[in-house]
Amino acid sequence: MTKEAKRVRRSERKNISSSVVHINSTFNNTMITITDSQGDTIAWSSAGAQGFKGSRKSTPFAAQVAAADCAKKAEEHGVRSLEVEVCGPGSGRESALRALQSAGFIITSIRDVTPIPHNGCRPRKRRRV
Repeated sequence: MTKEAKRVRRSERKNISSSVVHINSTFNNTMITITDSQGDTIAWSSAGAQGFKGSRKSTPFAAQVAAADCAKKAEEHGVRSLEVEVCGPGSGRESALRALQSAGFIITSIRDVTPIPHNGCRPRKRRRV
């Protein structure tokens, strides 16, 4: 009646030269995911995962820190060139992009894939401050 030791599943070291970066920047957080050409996740990070809480998650600096962390994880898999897809209206869009550029990646294309409604849902009420 011995317990079997749990197997720790390590992430395989893939050698991927080019990949796609999805930057999802909302009003509350910035999430960065690096995938290969099939869409399988290589590395991910977010402002909340970096220890920022509350309103600090929505700052451009938090997005920069999250992008730098995600870039460090992706370098271990051999990623060199990136296609960037930016989605959302948040404040961390440009700073996350700059952090990826300063990490030494070759950015081949930048696309904005923010969904734009053709007069779809009613927007939320305006804030009166």
